[in-house]
Amino acid sequence: MAMVSKLELLRRVPFFSMLPDEAAQDIASVIVKQRFRKGQLLFRQGQACQAFYIIMTGEARVISSDERDREVILATLGPGDYLGEMSIIDGYPASATIRFETQSDVLALPREEFKRHLPPSGSVADGVLQGLVARLRQADKKIQSLALLDVYQRVEHVLRDVAQERDGELIISGKLSRQDIAKMVGASREMVSRVMRELENNGYFEVLENGSLSLRHETSDKLSLS
Repeated sequence: MAMVSKLELLRRVPFFSMLPDEAAQDIASVIVKQRFRKGQLLFRQGQACQAFYIIMTGEARVISSDERDREVILATLGPGDYLGEMSIIDGYPASATIRFETQSDVLALPREEFKRHLPPSGSVADGVLQGLVARLRQADKKIQSLALLDVYQRVEHVLRDVAQERDGELIISGKLSRQDIAKMVGASREMVSRVMRELENNGYFEVLENGSLSLRHETSDKLSLS
């Protein structure tokens, strides 16, 4: 593939759009073209990502799944879209599986080459990137939760997300209204109130004298809410 085509694709990616020509050409010189068949996976959810990828041609889906292998499609990607950056930036495994829906050509920038052009660790820019990636991962989890979990499970997830560990206990202090929880889980206030009553009655949490909630560490058995 001609170098100019690689450079043009790099310029479409926000990470590289403002790079000086010399730096962009340096990156383009180490990028490798790869071809994938329809149905082939680029990487799986939970795996380490070994490269930063830019789609040249074709189409891929970003798929998140739960422990029962139920899937939700987070996004559909096409030419010019990129992926793999989150895992490289924060060092955590991929939060979703990438599956190609058509034969696709992809440009791959090896992990270490990508990291070489990131802001220095500990810098303000690095901190901003880490924060953005953390928000994206949280958004992916919320989308999966809304798509695959029932209201009961979503409320449990919210309670665990906002709880803080203190002296071996999971504590929710401060005001967290039923309406706030309802907005977080995408359900009615009435439904959330019902779920909270059932959770309390089943010992999932107890209300302390100061109004804080103390959660038990293990998750409750899933109840069916009709």
